[in-house]
Amino acid sequence: MDAAELANLTVDKTVDARATACPGPLLAAKKAISTIASGQIMEVLSSDAATKRDVPKWAEKKGHEYLGTIEESGFFRIFMKKQ
Repeated sequence: MDAAELANLTVDKTVDARATACPGPLLAAKKAISTIASGQIMEVLSSDAATKRDVPKWAEKKGHEYLGTIEESGFFRIFMKKQ
């Protein structure tokens, strides 16, 4: 998905982990994914650059669909769909 498509997604769950350093955002994502249903979309907000690498790798390893990342001013928005 491109940035415009990602920005227009309807997100079911947002995890704001901007105040934590890695592995905090990844741990928050792992915890939050259990609270949404299969097919729903989760967004992780993080200011830690390692998150944009770690969360997609974890999502794909667990069978979730990584949709993409948008870089905002000072943080990243990482999108995934729970399988």
